Amino acid sequence: MPGLTTTEANTSASASPVVSFDICETYTSLLKNEELSAPLAAILALSKLIETSDAGTMLELVKALNDGAGALKASTFNPISLNAGCELFIAFVTLLPHDSASFSDLKLELVRQGQKYAAEALTYRDKIANLALGFIKDDSVILTHSYSRVVMKTLLRAHERKRISVYVTEARPRGLGLRTYEELTAAGIPCTVVLDSAVSYVMDKVDFVLVGSEAVVESGGLINAVGSNQIAIIAQAANIPFYALAESYKFHRLFPLSQYDLPTHTSNILSFPLSPGGNVVPPPSTGVIKTAHEKSSNADYIRRMTPEQIACNPGVDYTRPDLITLVFSDVGSLTPEGVSQYVVGMFAG
Repeated sequence: MPGLTTTEANTSASASPVVSFDICETYTSLLKNEELSAPLAAILALSKLIETSDAGTMLELVKALNDGAGALKASTFNPISLNAGCELFIAFVTLLPHDSASFSDLKLELVRQGQKYAAEALTYRDKIANLALGFIKDDSVILTHSYSRVVMKTLLRAHERKRISVYVTEARPRGLGLRTYEELTAAGIPCTVVLDSAVSYVMDKVDFVLVGSEAVVESGGLINAVGSNQIAIIAQAANIPFYALAESYKFHRLFPLSQYDLPTHTSNILSFPLSPGGNVVPPPSTGVIKTAHEKSSNADYIRRMTPEQIACNPGVDYTRPDLITLVFSDVGSLTPEGVSQYVVGMFAG
């Protein structure tokens, strides 16, 4: 298949040399760079696919790119952010005006433009941080969720010029909020970890909520680490601004109406475990952990969710546009309606 496996054929009867290109392996290798997010890694992987592809027409090239994007999406349990990058790059390839002398020259130009865009996109977090800085007042108390590179960039930039304090949710089950806590504390920013179930408890002490994004969809809504939606609902009830930070390559041509429209949702998510006979499956004993103290006392056991129970829970959720105050992006500070208009225009050429 063009692009996924590129073969240099020889018309002679002798065995021909074969050069294989594994787009999933290339994508995984690119993600080892901490600065590269999933959409940018996808764009660079697709650029490499063009470079190695033997496609001789635009129709063949677009098919190879779609096949490559399909292989990438199938290789991950959460393809939302990755898919945003794939859609953006494929739309760019099909809409790019060109006057190349040959199709080979056109492919080289597409590769060059893809790499150029990825390099430029690495500066977007700085642009967003500078833009959001104007909305952060001195002595602000900020609530953030999980871990986000663009949020970290913004908070560290704000700390250089202003006094801020940060509450961060634990963000179970991965606990990425603890990474945020460690990095902010190391930078000298006062920070406290909040239980996911204690968000409403702390909301009255917060000036605004600041979260990152997996994707911003065509409706102007937000897809982010699970728990973002309930934080937004609580913030709106408390009349607290809810700000999202998103690089424009995370703008996604997707229009979910509920949590169950997300590509990550499967029938296994939040399902009730039943045996083949229809009976309720009893809980495994691994869900209870005894400490040394508990073994010698009548204290309650410390209970933990089992891996099977965690696997039945969503990793991301959808936040409706009416819950979002503003989206800060490298293309400006946008209302959810403004995001919707921008996404439509972006893919219309």
